Amino acid sequence: MSIRARGGSDRSADRSGDELLTIGAFARRSGLSMRALRLYDRCGLLKPADVDPNNGYRRYHSSQLFTARLIEMLRWLDMPLTDIAEILSTPGEHGADILQTYWDGVERRIAGQRELVNLLRTSLLGGKSSFARDQVHVRHVADQLVLTERSRVPREELEGWANEVKQRLTSTAWAYGGPSAELFIVYHGPVTKNSDGPVEVCVPIHPAAAAHDAATRREPAHREAYTTITKAQFDLPLILSAYEAVQRWINDHGLTRTGPGREVYIPGVDINTAHLDDQVCDVAYPIE
Repeated sequence: MSIRARGGSDRSADRSGDELLTIGAFARRSGLSMRALRLYDRCGLLKPADVDPNNGYRRYHSSQLFTARLIEMLRWLDMPLTDIAEILSTPGEHGADILQTYWDGVERRIAGQRELVNLLRTSLLGGKSSFARDQVHVRHVADQLVLTERSRVPREELEGWANEVKQRLTSTAWAYGGPSAELFIVYHGPVTKNSDGPVEVCVPIHPAAAAHDAATRREPAHREAYTTITKAQFDLPLILSAYEAVQRWINDHGLTRTGPGREVYIPGVDINTAHLDDQVCDVAYPIE
């Protein structure tokens, strides 16, 4: 039997004792609009407990208020509905891990955007368009034998492809005594919306190794100009300014680039788990 609840909301109870609320009452108590509730119904995030087959009226259990409020709070974090759906399907520790992974990504993006804003402010105020705390250095790189894999990669697939190849080539290197120097990625062409490289992952191994079951090449000895960047500076578009800073330094010193730009990764640093202020790689160009 339906009754009029204090405060004007319609409600009834099912046989388990769980209160049933009309969509209007549920919307008021959950803080969600009826439009949002209909959307979450269509997405499968929050299905009504009961739908009248004659008129389509939706009713919700009062126990679903927790889920509704959880969805609303996650949406305040701008979390995509697909991630919210995964959290709701696997609550507890796994759901908490999904939330933490999402928020780590948000903080990484914000840190990168903060660095970019500082860079743009400096440029707009007439300063040099380079990282204030970064300096360009020069070092000698010895002749190397490298395990290599080269491919054309769309920008949206670059990170996943590079991580997979880095892991695989590093694992292969241990069959020849392990990596002998820092892993590096060479960008033989830009990776943008309209260009896909090619990109080459290189893992140096002992020069005397005879790698018969893996592609190798010689990386000739050279000097290179480089600057070290942090995890916050690693993502696009900010990392492009690091490449620009090294190029400008080379030009200002009357030097010539002799090869494409590259990222030389700091040994023992995992970009995925590094803190935003941790140094993760060098942006470098071979020079004459």
